Amino acid sequence: MHLKTKSIIIFSTTAFIILAGATVLLLKPLQNAVDFISQNKDLISQGIKTIELKNELKDAVVRSEVPGIDVLHYNIGIDLYPEKQFVKGDVVIKMNLSGWNSDEINLDFYDNIKIKQVSIDGQKTDYLQKDKILSVNLKNRQRDTVDIRIIYEGTPQKLGFGSFCFPKVGKDNFVYTMNEPIYASTWMPCIDLPTDKALTDIYISNDSSMVSLSNGRLIGVTSKDARKIYHWKTFYPISTYLIALYSADYKTYSQKYISESKDTVNLFCYATPEKFEDLKRDFSDHVEYMKIFEYLFGPYPFPKEKYGLAEFWWSLGAMESQTITGVGTKYISGRKFFADMLIHELSHHWWGDAVTPKSWKDIWLNEGFATYSEALYWEKKSGFSALQSTLDQKFDGFGNGTLYNPIDNLFSRMVYDKGAWVLHMLRKEIGDDKFFKILKEYFKKYKYKNASTEDFKNICENISGRNLKHFFDQWVYKGEGIIEIEYSWKTEKSGDGFLIKLNLEQQQNGYDVYKFPLDIKIVFEDGSEPQVVPKYIESKNSYLSINKKSKPSKIILDPDKWLLAVFNKKDN
Repeated sequence: MHLKTKSIIIFSTTAFIILAGATVLLLKPLQNAVDFISQNKDLISQGIKTIELKNELKDAVVRSEVPGIDVLHYNIGIDLYPEKQFVKGDVVIKMNLSGWNSDEINLDFYDNIKIKQVSIDGQKTDYLQKDKILSVNLKNRQRDTVDIRIIYEGTPQKLGFGSFCFPKVGKDNFVYTMNEPIYASTWMPCIDLPTDKALTDIYISNDSSMVSLSNGRLIGVTSKDARKIYHWKTFYPISTYLIALYSADYKTYSQKYISESKDTVNLFCYATPEKFEDLKRDFSDHVEYMKIFEYLFGPYPFPKEKYGLAEFWWSLGAMESQTITGVGTKYISGRKFFADMLIHELSHHWWGDAVTPKSWKDIWLNEGFATYSEALYWEKKSGFSALQSTLDQKFDGFGNGTLYNPIDNLFSRMVYDKGAWVLHMLRKEIGDDKFFKILKEYFKKYKYKNASTEDFKNICENISGRNLKHFFDQWVYKGEGIIEIEYSWKTEKSGDGFLIKLNLEQQQNGYDVYKFPLDIKIVFEDGSEPQVVPKYIESKNSYLSINKKSKPSKIILDPDKWLLAVFNKKDN
């Protein structure tokens, strides 16, 4: 997801917001924009939710997989009545319950929706609706794999970042969903966890003037009375938070991309007539985005389906719904102002959609990866300095908790931006060759599956041949904030050269002793070529001696900005 409240959007990496009326003068689109994640506290206070979002996020982090239950398929029928802000639903959940020993099963489904009927394999059964849970009686089931059908109607609640919305813009109706992290269950019964991926068939019915979009491939459109039914089908498993529904008066533009694996991937963008030409222009670089990400990470993971952008009336940014990214109307500029946002969302199809976190404690594996993917794209496109400038915008003190298990800070700047910096520092720690091999292997091993932080760490250790426990402890599991160093240096004459004595004192509170590679750039008085001396810091107070033939005039620590660190020079 890309959230945004400042001058850009954040992802969905991610959503970005450009302040109204601001003029953006950039060498690269969005260079000026500050991603929204940094504004999560403001976002909370603005009341974009009708519940206590932070409390809900705590619930999301605590929940994990349900042993013994495996959803295989959702057959989702949803009839939309935007003028009444009303839906009728008919959902069949095929699930394997071979490891489930109870006479009832709890589905996630909010109790403001009126249930008309529940059945198992065609036979009506008893149920109980309470709060966010629908308990279904299983006493009459005859087999391990069952079809549970729920027929219902009502007005879904608008929770979280806007779980189900019916905005009216002038005379035009929009309908859209925003499920992340645990809000698919506001409008469809499900197991609302990222771990229980399933296949889907989605049938969306709306007025015949509306185009209705969802995940996967469009199988067909049928008409009935004054309504059209769009049938979308997924061929790859999907988590419930990535299931999306968009319906509006869309125009469509398409092009094709020939992937690294020689698959033809259909690329689509959908926008209202007012925004259509703008979105086409913003969309035009996606072939290049695809090519670079395939080079860096591996083949696009959903070639049998599509990749698409859909305009939706969301004020906070964009959302990487699997194969159909939603882009907020105000971020469609026609001038590619929000290119970083679109790059971020596309990268989520590797990091988040194909490789999905095992729990929301691991959300940095989504957002940190997608945020670093922005920097990697610009590095491949324009060189290392472009990566540096991209990351420089994302530098902070990050003092609000740990990267792993951020509790109610799931969508904080720490998760997005510190997550990106941690990957950057890992790259420095182990070297480029091994780092990019890790990304490809991680993607290959966990594609269409779920991965934890520990799974990622294990791959890093296997490929690098190093024990990375301390690295992950200090940056992911335990450490808060960043490295803070006070340093001093002096020069002594030594033989026919000079001895540089450099003292480093770690002063941060978030972690006792950081261990890290440190480049030291030495500039000389005689104008000779500056030299970079690599060192590895392993103690809280470090005393380094460096011999050079020329007298130094300046010492620059971490000149290429590989570290989340601040260096303060102490007067001698």
